[in-house]
This record gives sequence, C-alpha cells and structure tokens, in this order.
Amino acid sequence: MKFLVTNDDGISSLFLHELIFALKAAGHELYVVAPTKEQSWTGASKTRGRPVKASSVDRGFGCPTWIVDGTPSDCVNIAIAHLLPEKVEGVVSGINVGFNCTLGFILASGTVAGAWEGALHGLPAMAASQDVTEEIYHELKDHGGEPSRELLATLKNSAAQVARLAGQVLATTPARSFTVHNLNFPFPCQSGTLIKRTVPAHFFVPGLFSPADDQGRHSLIWTQGEDVSPPEPLTDLQCVESGSISHSVLDYRKLGHD
Repeated sequence: MKFLVTNDDGISSLFLHELIFALKAAGHELYVVAPTKEQSWTGASKTRGRPVKASSVDRGFGCPTWIVDGTPSDCVNIAIAHLLPEKVEGVVSGINVGFNCTLGFILASGTVAGAWEGALHGLPAMAASQDVTEEIYHELKDHGGEPSRELLATLKNSAAQVARLAGQVLATTPARSFTVHNLNFPFPCQSGTLIKRTVPAHFFVPGLFSPADDQGRHSLIWTQGEDVSPPEPLTDLQCVESGSISHSVLDYRKLGHD
C-alpha cells in the first residue's frame, strides 16, 4: 500500500525511523512528512499565527521525505494538499515514545492527531505508540539517551507488527469513515505478543502542572491520575499493563451518540 507517515516526536526520532524501515521491509510505498522538532501533546492543533514552512530533506530513508515546522496535523494537511505527487491509501502515525492510552491521552496526543488528520481527509488511518518505563522515557526525552538493546529489540518487534497490521487493517477500513486504529505496544514486546481489541480507558488526569515558581511559571509534570473505567470491556491501559498489544478502533462518528 501507499502510506503517508508522520509522527509527533520529530523527524529525528529513532522510533519513527524503525517504523519507516519496517513499513518498507513489508513492501509498502512511503512518503514521510514529519515535524522538524518534537510536537508532543499538541493534540489536533494547527498553526494559525504564522506561516508554516515545509522543506524536502534526505534522511536516508529511501523514500520522499519532508520536514514541517509545525504540528503533526500541519504535516498531514500540507502533505496531502501540496507535497505528495500522488494519492496515498492511508496515514500511519508514530511510533510514539510512550503509550497513548486512555481518553485523556488520546485526545491530547499529537501522534493520534496525525492519524486523525488523515481520517479528516477521508483516509484510513493508524496511530502507533510504544509504552516505556518512566525512567526510560525521561532518559530518552530529557537526556537524549540511546535505547537499550532490550528497548531496541522491542521497538523492532512493535514496528514489524505495525507494518503487518497496517497492510491488513487499513486495507479493509472503508474510506471516509472517520476511523483511526490506535495501537499501543507493551514493554517488552515480542514477535508473538498477543493483540487484543480494547476500548479507551476512562481516566481522570488532573494536576498536570507544578505549583508556580517564584516567577509565576508552572511546569508540566507527570501524574498517575484516576482510572474510573467500568470492569468490562477490556481497556487499552489494562491491556498494555498486562503485556498485550492494545488495538482500539476510534470511530469518531459515534461521538454524541447513545
């Protein structure tokens, strides 16, 4: 299939690179349009207050590649309208550093938003995220650390699963269906790790900012939040925490329906 690939961690993310290599190894034809720098937790926002620049680059992926100094939604919107020389059959966004489970994180996620922008263009879309420990997350994000051998092996397994599922699931997802397939991979993830159908967990996430410092500034912090999900059906968070791959089908047409 022909896919547009994006992410929210930026063009330099190893997690994006492994996804690209896996999709190419599975025989898919790719166009990559990714943010110049990290755009995590930007949700579905689009850059309104300034012009957005797109530039063709060569990052050694073996496929046409552009960077955009904006959000994942900017990337997909500009790509489809102005950059791609032909129509694609789907959008694949990721692999995100850290999970995108629960309603709170799904709606805030730039990774899911990149896929959602594809759905807004009538395309089948998939978002993929890799769970990591809090320690690994901060080592990668805050200190520019390199992934361990175990994490790299997990990442390659997860990317191979995305490549396989993208070819199967997106090929059978109707166009113009406002549907995003949200995948979350556990850590560690093996080639034979089970995939389970899930729903987003109901999760309250208050208090994400620190108290003000002496200059009145609040910094983003991590909080565990509160899981108020009913016992059934299986949630994305429960699935990933139990060591399985979560696959939630986000049909946005159902918003507001009983």
